[in-house]
Amino acid sequence: MSATGGGTIRQDGNVAIYALGDLEPSIDPSAYVHPDATVIGNVTIGPESTVWPGVVLRGDHGRIVIGARTSIQDGTVIHTTAQFPTIVGDDCVIGHIVHLEGCVVEDGSLVGSGSIVLHQARVARGALVAAGAVVGNRMVVPERAMALGIPAKIREGAASQELITMAAAHYVENGRRFRKDLRRLD
Repeated sequence: MSATGGGTIRQDGNVAIYALGDLEPSIDPSAYVHPDATVIGNVTIGPESTVWPGVVLRGDHGRIVIGARTSIQDGTVIHTTAQFPTIVGDDCVIGHIVHLEGCVVEDGSLVGSGSIVLHQARVARGALVAAGAVVGNRMVVPERAMALGIPAKIREGAASQELITMAAAHYVENGRRFRKDLRRLD
C-alpha cells in the first residue's frame, strides 16, 4: 500500500489514481476503489464508500466530494466545473452509468441507472432520481420525492427511504467482500 494526498492510503497499486498538478485525491483507507476505476485530481472519497469498475471521478476544474458509505456504480462519470463542485452525501447510491456534474446529491438519496443530474441541481435528502431521468440545471428534487422522465418531473413523497438505506448498506458490505476476496486471474 502506498500513500496518496492528504495522508490517506491507496489500497491497491493497480488503481488508476492521478494527481493533476497540485491536486491530489484523498481516499479514506476504508473506502473500496476497484482497480478499473479512475480517480483524478481534487476528489475526496469518504469512509466505507465504494467506487466500482469503469467509474471516472475527474476533479480537474473543481472539487468532487463523495461522502461516507456511498456507492458509485459501474460506468458512472462524475465531473465538476470551476463554479460548481459536485457533492454526493453520505449513504447514497449512484447507479450504473450515471452522469453527475456540478450538482449536489444530499444524504440518503438514490440516483438511478442511466440518469443525468446537471449544474446547480440539488437532489435533497432521501430523494430518488428514477432510472434514465434528466435533472436539468438548477432543478431541485425535494426531500423524499422522486424525479422521473426527460425532463424530470417531480412526484412528491414517492421515494422509499427504506429501499435507499438497504441499497446503501448492501454496497458497504459488497465493498468489504471485494476488498477481501477479489483477485485478478491473468
